[in-house]
Formats: sequence, C-alpha cells, structure tokens
Amino acid sequence: MNGADTLRRWRLALGRYARPDGGQELAGADRQVDEALDYLYGRAYDRQGILRGKGGASGGSLDGSQLTALDWLRRTRELFPQDVCERLQRHALDKFGLNEILHDPATLRALEPDENLARALLGMRGRLGADMQDAVRDVIGKVVEDITRRLRHEFVNALSGRRNRFRRSMVPSAQNFDWRATIAANLRHYDTASRRLVIERPYFNSRVKRQLPWDVILCVDQSGSMVDSVLYSAIVASILVSLPSVNIRLVVFDTNVVDLTRMAADPVQVLLTVQLGGGTDVGRAMRYCEQLVTTPQRTIIALVSDFEEGAPPGPLLACVQRLAQSRVRLLGLAALDERAQPVYDRDMGQRLAARGMEIAALTPSRFAGWLAEVIG
Repeated sequence: MNGADTLRRWRLALGRYARPDGGQELAGADRQVDEALDYLYGRAYDRQGILRGKGGASGGSLDGSQLTALDWLRRTRELFPQDVCERLQRHALDKFGLNEILHDPATLRALEPDENLARALLGMRGRLGADMQDAVRDVIGKVVEDITRRLRHEFVNALSGRRNRFRRSMVPSAQNFDWRATIAANLRHYDTASRRLVIERPYFNSRVKRQLPWDVILCVDQSGSMVDSVLYSAIVASILVSLPSVNIRLVVFDTNVVDLTRMAADPVQVLLTVQLGGGTDVGRAMRYCEQLVTTPQRTIIALVSDFEEGAPPGPLLACVQRLAQSRVRLLGLAALDERAQPVYDRDMGQRLAARGMEIAALTPSRFAGWLAEVIG
C-alpha cells in the first residue's frame, strides 16, 4: 500500500475535519463514500457544537435538506457491502438518533428488516404517527416471519412425536438412525479383507405423533428492558398454538396483567399490542396465572422475566411455592441481552428456585427441548 492510498484511507476514516486546509478534494466514488459517512457520523460534531461545512472545513454542506434519510439509505446500499450497510443502519438508530428514518413510511420500508430495526420500532411505537402504522406492521411482519421460519422446525421436531422402533422411515435423519437394525440387516455384507461392514441399506425409525395433554402458560414481562424476550415469546407462542393438543395461554405484564391468548396465533398483533415500559409486579402476574391452572400435573408455567420485582416479594414467593406444591412445572426464563447473555436479578432467581421454580437462561430452541423433556 503506497503513501497516497494510506492517506486516502485515513481521510475516509477520520472525516473531513481531519483534512488539513488546502488538502486534495476527494473525487468520484470516494467522495460519495465520504458524504454518506459524514451524513451519519458528522452528527457527532454537531453534538459538540461544531457546524458541518463551517469552521474551516471546505466542501459542500451535507445538511439533511440536501441529502435525505431515504437518499442516504439508497446510497449506502450502492456503496457498501450488506454487512456494512446493516452496521451503519444500527448506528443511525441506536447511536445517532436518526429519527427521520422512522417518520417516513417510504424510508422505513426501504430499511433492511432485522431484529435491531424491530427492537427500535417496538421501543418507539408510541411516538410514531398513524400514517406509520402500516409500514411498521410490514417491517415487523418480515422480521417475525424470518425468525418463525428458523424456529418452527425446532419446536415441531421436539414436540411432534417420539421414535417408533416398530415402524421404519424412508426419511434419513441422524436423530432417527437405528444402528442395531442397520448392523443386523447388513452383516452379510461384511468384507473380511478390509474388516469393514459395508452398509448397503441403513435403517431409520419413524416417528409417531403423540397427544400432548399439557397446558403451557407463557407469562411474559413487558417492562422496558424486555424487548428481546417479548419479541421471541410472541413468536414461540404462535408456534405452540399451531401444535395439536397443546393448550397455550399468553399473558403479558408490567404492573398490570393482560391476557393476550386470543391473539397468540398472530405474533405481529401481539407485538403491536404490548406496552413496553413501566414497573414490574411479577407476583400479580403469577397469581393471575395460578387462577388459569385446572390440571396442575399437566401444566407448565414459563415466566419470562429479569425477575426485577417492583412489589414486595412475599406474595410472589408464596404463589410460586403453592404452584410447586400442587405439582405445576415452573420454569423461570431469564432475560437475555442482544448477545444472548443472561441479564436478571440473581438473588431473586435463587429465592424463586428455593421455592420450586427451575431457573434457566435458554435460547428459544433450547426452550423447545426443555418442553419436550417435561412433556415426555
């Protein structure tokens, strides 16, 4: 790399204010890259009281009146790889408050739908105008569809059936491989010279569907810090609704409790209904779920929360103990951050565990496996 190329790279990385007076102007694609980066990261100078295009910096102004948010989105897609575009988009929303992106339906629909955008929309939904609702629904719907497609097979595979050793399957699967039957059927193909068994036909067990006479109650904390957990809980509930013989109840709470079972099959509607923010009364939510229990031995209550109880803890702990003693299976799913790291009140988690609730930090796919183990 020669000196000129090194200076060019530093110039693009540091922005226009790093260029000494009289320096060579960027041209062509480099200038477009510089303008796109400055539109976003130049806001850091604004926060320090430095006016872009003034204070000794030469070149045309890049104020929003000349480069709109939609123009910026289109330009970044033309200039940068997709992973860079997604990073710039996250920075625009998370670090620099580029709120104009979220106040124009055309601009919003031009964004690349991903979980970061869905989180931003859910967090700002109350501040968006009525003209944005359809665009918000479209974007969140695409994100939900993508996550559901990735998760559905995990739940269906875990909960749809058990292996039937008396029936064979033509669908190969390592999980269903019957090694005993395979060896027995292929012994005549044993090669004495190489001392190897030649497998001409492997055998696999089929699966039989089973009835799951279990009631599953998802009790989801909708306080402000729980946006990721709310997103995945709504999707998990919609998948469980589609499974036969699984009775799903979906309850969300902050200081109030709302039963959203009637819309559990539509995760987008659930996400557009929840009210993220406010305090937390876990005890009140658990007491409501207690009233829903009709067959304790076949009921699972999964509490999705960071366990930051805002009310006195006594009623919550007493309720958990009553449910455990009645043989309800209790799982406390700790909130996960964006890196899938558990974030929860560990002291309260220990107190809940001491009264019969299993405390775990599970991804949705691991939750599917846990349900399968419990239901058997």
